[in-house]
Amino acid sequence: MITAGITAFPVCHHFYLINYSPNQPQSTNNPYLCRQTPHHMSEKILVIGANGQIGTELVAALREINGADAVIASDLKSPVYNMRKNSGPYEIVNVLDKDNLHHIFDKHQPTQVYLLAAILSAVGEQKPRMAWDLNMAGLLHVLDFAVEFKVEKVFWPSSIAVFGPHSPQYDTPQYCVMDPNTVYGFSKLAGERWCEYYFTKYGLDVRSLRYPGLIGWRANPGGGTTDYAVHIFHQALKTGQYECFLSADTALPMMYMDDAIRATVALMNAPADSVNIRSSYNLAGISFTPAQLANEIKKHIPDFEISYAENDPRQAIADSWPKSIDDSYAQKDWDWTPGYDLPKMVEDMLVNLKDIV
Repeated sequence: MITAGITAFPVCHHFYLINYSPNQPQSTNNPYLCRQTPHHMSEKILVIGANGQIGTELVAALREINGADAVIASDLKSPVYNMRKNSGPYEIVNVLDKDNLHHIFDKHQPTQVYLLAAILSAVGEQKPRMAWDLNMAGLLHVLDFAVEFKVEKVFWPSSIAVFGPHSPQYDTPQYCVMDPNTVYGFSKLAGERWCEYYFTKYGLDVRSLRYPGLIGWRANPGGGTTDYAVHIFHQALKTGQYECFLSADTALPMMYMDDAIRATVALMNAPADSVNIRSSYNLAGISFTPAQLANEIKKHIPDFEISYAENDPRQAIADSWPKSIDDSYAQKDWDWTPGYDLPKMVEDMLVNLKDIV
C-alpha cells in the first residue's frame, strides 16, 4: 500500500516522488525537489497517525521536501524503525484525548496538519463503535483545533468505501448514490460532509482524497479489505503460495503507494482556487482482480500458486465497492495522472521486497 503537494513550496511543473527513498539524505541535487525559500523554512507540518501504512511513507516524503525538523510525526505509540532512523520531531498523540491534542497544537503551532489516524474497513467491522468514535471524534477534534490555531491547510483521507451497493460499480463518478454499508464507509462519508462544512462555514482549507486500495512494500497494511494485494507479494516470495480471502474475479480499484503519496502532495500543493471539491476527490490508479495480480506475479515467479478461501467476511465488503473509479475532476483540477500500471507495480514490489522478506 503507498502516497504525494504543499503550498509552502513553489510547485515544479512535474512533481514526482516515485523514486524517493525514505533513507535518502537531503540533497540539493535531487531532481524531484524544488528549491526552498525562507517562507518554506517556516512550515510546521503535523502528521497524526505517522506509524501507519500511509504515514510512514508520507512523513519520509514530507521531510525530504521540507526538511526533517519541519515535519512533526505523531502516533499513539513510539515511532517505527524508519522514523527513528530518519530522525525528526516525534510526539505521542491520541486524537481522542482533546487535552493532549490541544497541547500538541499549542506547542508546535502547525501550518499544515495531515490526519491519518483511523480504523480501517475489516477491523472496523470487528470493533464498530470504536471505529466510529476514532474516525469521527478524531476528525472533529482536529478540525476544531485547526480553526482555533489558524492552520493554513488540513489533509484528511477518505476512501472508496464511501460508495455502496447502489453506487455505479464501473467508472464510479465523483457524484452519485452513496450508501456505504460498513462503519468505515459511513464514517468516511460523514467525515467528507464535515470537511466541506468546515470549509464553507469557517473557511478552513481542508483537502481530501478518496484513496483506492493502497499497495506498498515499506510498511505493513492496517487491516483493510484490499490488504490481500500486499500479503500476496510477501507469501509469493516466502512460500510460493498464497490463499486469498477474496474471490479470483473480485475487481477493485488499487494504487501503488508511490502514486498515492505523489497525489497527496500534488493536491496539497495545488493553488486553493484550483481545489474545487472540498468533500473528497475521487482518485484512480489501477483496477485488477486477484487472478490478474497472481498471473502477473507468475511472470516473475513461475511456480507461484494461488488459492481462494470461502466465506471470508471481507468478500461482502469488497462486493459493495466500485470496480473502477472515474477521477476526471482530479485530472482536470490539479493535473493528476498515475505513474504505475500493473506490470510496473508488480516488478517494483518484487524487486524491493526480495531483500526484506
